[in-house]
Amino acid sequence: MRLSVLILLLILPLAVFSQSKPHHSIIPLPNQVEFHEGSFVVNTNTKILVASRSLINSPLVAEVERILYTATWLKPEIIYSATEKDTVISIGIFKAKKIPDPGAYKLNVSQNRIDIMGIDEAGVFYGIQTLRQLLPPQIEYHDPSLVPNNQKWAIPSVKISDAPRFQYRGMHLDVGRHFFPVEFIKKYIDLLAMHKMNRFHWHLTEDQGWRIEIKKYPKLTEVGAWRDSTLIRRYGSNTYDNIRYGGFYTQEQIKEVVAYAQSKYITVIPEIELPGHSSAALAAYPEFGCFDKEYKVQSTWGVFEDIYCPKEETFDFLEDVLDEVIALFPSKYIHIGGDEAPKKQWQESEIAQEVIKRENLKNEHELQSYFITRIEKYLNSKGRQIIGWDEILEGGLAPQATVMSWRGEKGGIEAAQMGHDVVMTPWNSNYFDHYQATPSSEPLAIGGFTTLKDVYHYEPIPDELSEKEVRHVLGAQGNVWTEYMHTGNKVEYMAFPRAVALSEVLWSSNEQKDWLNFWARLQLHFQRLDILEVNYAPHYKGALPEFGK
Repeated sequence: MRLSVLILLLILPLAVFSQSKPHHSIIPLPNQVEFHEGSFVVNTNTKILVASRSLINSPLVAEVERILYTATWLKPEIIYSATEKDTVISIGIFKAKKIPDPGAYKLNVSQNRIDIMGIDEAGVFYGIQTLRQLLPPQIEYHDPSLVPNNQKWAIPSVKISDAPRFQYRGMHLDVGRHFFPVEFIKKYIDLLAMHKMNRFHWHLTEDQGWRIEIKKYPKLTEVGAWRDSTLIRRYGSNTYDNIRYGGFYTQEQIKEVVAYAQSKYITVIPEIELPGHSSAALAAYPEFGCFDKEYKVQSTWGVFEDIYCPKEETFDFLEDVLDEVIALFPSKYIHIGGDEAPKKQWQESEIAQEVIKRENLKNEHELQSYFITRIEKYLNSKGRQIIGWDEILEGGLAPQATVMSWRGEKGGIEAAQMGHDVVMTPWNSNYFDHYQATPSSEPLAIGGFTTLKDVYHYEPIPDELSEKEVRHVLGAQGNVWTEYMHTGNKVEYMAFPRAVALSEVLWSSNEQKDWLNFWARLQLHFQRLDILEVNYAPHYKGALPEFGK
């Protein structure tokens, strides 16, 4: 009896994998896939056909070239018309009677031709990413010595019609607590692009470091980008390394990253925190605080009382900063934070209290709303919009603001019901700084517990919203706060494969969700991530762990 049970337990995972084993490992899952007999084989005769002249100067040709290079180690010929004898990969724009969602594409693979047609350039790019995942994982190698001599580059004959479910498909990265070089930021963007994400939320200022060069205020990086020490154990341990730490991105580096992201059809949304989380800025320019005191760049984590003072000089300073930010980032949205802003200094400040009286405000919460609304009006005058954490609802929401709901979904529901756009980032499912397996076996994290399955089963549309209100939910985002992530390797470990699961939540239709099928596709996808040298958490590689069932 015991032996038969043991045998059953041993073969069950294999049986589950066999039943759920997909025909492909495409992530996120396309909407419609039809496989047919035969395959297209990439070889030295394969050409790139640019079927739409508008794409000639786009990054798309280079993207196809990059993928094909490993197959032949030659640069493929680019043509603008083809004969029946040509073996081609064609990219173009298709015309639709009614305009489908931005990013929609069609991919048709036959024995001698591949057609990738997008409703727009982004759609073509997503079709190329799907083609990439139809090729063997070894296509990701860039060193010919690592590719087997007998490797075949066959793409199964298939018809795919696909479009994203949500318009906002994002990942966030905090570089304030720990700083990461440009090379890593580009790798992060590459991984988002491969999974059809289209927003990179770059959290650039924090109590622990100001990371963006502002030429009019050089001390923001001369002083604000550096702290004297860093907490090296759990919050509250008071254990520090006593080593000066910091770094920042020059404006040229910012431009480089933004341009790189644009080539991957990703919009970079910068975050400049206000009115709270401003210790680093006030350490550089204390005159924009409410009191004549010494401010410092913080060396530990948490929420600090330092806050910008709502005086005219402060608004002049912030407008100057935002002018330089706007010049660097073409994004419609500028994220202004707005979270965790303690009101103690405003309560004690004569200046703040005078503003409350002058503007007929009830309290400090309404003062925060006044502060944010002034910033919103300024950004609106420059053709931009604000997006902020859900605390910006407190005291009254700025007229055109978009809310990023992180303290659960309550703030997002309230904002959508008020007619404001919303991006869902609830901490219980979308915070990738949480533990993802048994904490005692994991590297130090901030807390919480969010498994890959928790992420996969997240639904961004709350039941409480009406059909009209649902339209305000633009999508969702995964957040990566880096208090306990001091290297790019640790960021990858915490973000992946959870970001992979989120990509499917945001792209694929809700009706297609199938945890076992996703897990099976992920087993093949891990091979691709291995070749790309992604230091993902390995808990779901192989058999399903207990905490993921």
